[in-house]
Amino acid sequence: MKGKISTIGILGGILMVYYIVPVVSLLFWKANGAIIPSIMSEEVISATITSVGTSIGSVLISCVLGIPLAYFLSRTEFRWKNIVLFIVFLPLVLPPIVSGMVLLTLFGPGSILGSLAMDSGVSLTQSLVGIILAQVFVVSPFVVIAAKVGFDAVNEKLEYASRALGRTKIETFWKITLPLSMRGIIAGMMLAFARAMGEFGTTIMMAYYPRTMSTQIWVSFITGGIEKAFPMAILLLGSSVVVILLISLLGQEVRGSYAPY
Repeated sequence: MKGKISTIGILGGILMVYYIVPVVSLLFWKANGAIIPSIMSEEVISATITSVGTSIGSVLISCVLGIPLAYFLSRTEFRWKNIVLFIVFLPLVLPPIVSGMVLLTLFGPGSILGSLAMDSGVSLTQSLVGIILAQVFVVSPFVVIAAKVGFDAVNEKLEYASRALGRTKIETFWKITLPLSMRGIIAGMMLAFARAMGEFGTTIMMAYYPRTMSTQIWVSFITGGIEKAFPMAILLLGSSVVVILLISLLGQEVRGSYAPY
């Protein structure tokens, strides 16, 4: 038994090392020149503001549209439920470039929606709107899936008891179901935010300009190699680490912070 555990530990350890070593290698990579001035450059600040702003917008839109869908999937049984779940998972498994092409056929300048939007003075591509459309397509499944898991974990007997005490379905949702499932929802929001911050393939197809952090890293790498892309990469890595730490803290603390009332 100990031998099996040791073997499992070694195999798992190899994968952990493979995760950690490249990250550490980047952190200790010596860039020539000052990093702080590079981080404070206009293009880096602009890309950071664009990424943070669009990511927040994408997560909020994903919550407004995704949480009701997650609740419906959690509390409703119907014939085509597996097909709906398949559709929710689809953006997660599509190659990012393919996702971008799919969106371009719907929102591009040559599409019906794209043409109507252009006639109204709104560009659905090469704009902040295009970035958000790309991000929502890619990250909203994280919110839906995490929220569904959160709703699934709520004992429906609590909802029945709330209804028996005279609360409506909507009141029960806001006062019982949503608070108890908030842990999963917040985790999904954090994952969605981190994914939106790092989104590249779909975004660059929909909106090369204005540049997000990932797009700027690619442009910097093409024009100046790792040396030029390093500062922005460190910023993006830092944001990912912060999200992971927040999710870890969430798992320890949020459980007792939300209770039905």
